[in-house]
Amino acid sequence: MAILTKNTQVSDEVLAVIAHMPTRSLPTLMNAEFSCALTDADFMRIAVLLAQKSYKEGGCPIGAVIIDNQTRQIVGKGHNTLVQEDHPYNHGETSAIRDAGRIDFGKTTLFTSLSPCDVCATLLYMRGFDKVVVGDVTNASGNEDLLRAKGVTVEILEDQQGIAQYAKFRAEKPAQDLEDWQGLNAVNNPRVL
Repeated sequence: MAILTKNTQVSDEVLAVIAHMPTRSLPTLMNAEFSCALTDADFMRIAVLLAQKSYKEGGCPIGAVIIDNQTRQIVGKGHNTLVQEDHPYNHGETSAIRDAGRIDFGKTTLFTSLSPCDVCATLLYMRGFDKVVVGDVTNASGNEDLLRAKGVTVEILEDQQGIAQYAKFRAEKPAQDLEDWQGLNAVNNPRVL
């Protein structure tokens, strides 16, 4: 029997539990009625909470959640682990895609706490995502038009907590931010503009 039901009030504490529980265990935590009651803003907040998890681990604060469009159940989620796993492409989006596994992404929506980088945007349209919802185009943007041109529906649903979190990170760790977007070569060999 699921703990989270249609009678459960959605709060940041409840969303944090969802963010931190393994995706495969979520059906034991929340029932279908609870999943269907979650709003797009709730899913974006889960992505932001995952970004916060990455930040607390010393990483880049970017998180992502993938839901099934019909059932609204979470099928994948992840956060940026560039630093934690010493891996240049473990971004929030790629981590969520890996977590979801081999599914038809044409029936899903990905919520990302920050505008996707070139690599992530390419992966999103290559895997045929139906829709991408972006939580922060204030700190970074640019690939939304590319995704639209490739047939992906893109919506902007800015989350103020996520925007503030990424701005703080960028001010504290500009080299790590640059590495995440452009690699160590960009950090070690800054270009003069």
